[in-house]
Amino acid sequence: MKKVPFLRLRGGVWLRAAGLALWLGALAACAQAPPPDGGTAPPETGLHTFTLEHDGQERRYALYLPAQAGDAVLPLVFSLHGGGVTLEDQTGQSGFKSPFKLWMDLAEREGFYVVYPEGLPGSYGKPTWNDCRADSTVSSSADDVGFLLAVLERVAADHPVDRGRVYASGMSNGGFMALRLAVEAPDAFAAVAAIGAAMPAASACPPARRPVPVLFMNGTADPNLPYDGGVIGNPPDPTHGTALSTPDSAAFWSQLAGAEAAETHAFPDLDPDDGSTVRYLSYRREGALWVRLYTVEGGGHAAPSLRERYSALYERYFGRQNHDVEAVEEVWRFFREAAPAQGPAGR
Repeated sequence: MKKVPFLRLRGGVWLRAAGLALWLGALAACAQAPPPDGGTAPPETGLHTFTLEHDGQERRYALYLPAQAGDAVLPLVFSLHGGGVTLEDQTGQSGFKSPFKLWMDLAEREGFYVVYPEGLPGSYGKPTWNDCRADSTVSSSADDVGFLLAVLERVAADHPVDRGRVYASGMSNGGFMALRLAVEAPDAFAAVAAIGAAMPAASACPPARRPVPVLFMNGTADPNLPYDGGVIGNPPDPTHGTALSTPDSAAFWSQLAGAEAAETHAFPDLDPDDGSTVRYLSYRREGALWVRLYTVEGGGHAAPSLRERYSALYERYFGRQNHDVEAVEEVWRFFREAAPAQGPAGR
């Protein structure tokens, strides 16, 4: 007889617990449902992939939300892939080595958002960016400046973005695209970084309206992008267009800013077996950093990385990868120094 009240009590508690669980589940479902205005902000931190219609085409981008995401106003970094690279390749989801997936680790440590947008297929059927190369026919003809600005507006509508600290970094075709953003959207991007890329020798873009802090990081033995300028491609292919030399590209932006060569720095040769070393030259105006040129002596068409090391097969075609510095760390250091909260307009 004494067991009956216990069973009833236990049943009542179970029912109340089940009701509470259902109520909490409903709350969670409501929290995860898209807001009524069509926003896309998920409550979870981590990497999320979205679509956005632009110019009648459905485009993809991924957004990384760090643990600090919430009410705090945070910077935003765009990571632009190279030609033929998918969103999944760039973020490391496909299993390929990617120094650019390390943006997410850095975002967790420093507190900023990361956007990984994807270009549209070019002549070879894989994602590309429509950069400023007038003599290139391999990329799509999409309005990529408009697309990237639309992504920025979407993210800023859903999250508290520091609009004075929005940056773009890209590799190869993505580096050319980052430079196009500096030329055509200097009000939206506080600084840009181009790795394995340079200014086009023949530009389809209008002249740059004003200076933007720019970083270049190129290898002297890059078989795809000649450090001294010329036809791009391995072997050189006129359909890929032509580029200025890396020093001339840095000079373009330093002269626009009225900046002059300042300090140099040589990094320790941590991996003598990689066949390369790294040094940089900074250009400043009245102490302010405007341009930083990283020269990877002996380096190929690869972002330097200590943690994400490319295979021997990759290096056979694209050249040696340096293992003395972490590219994304250097780019972020430049962004923080060259374009802090007030942005370049506040200089």
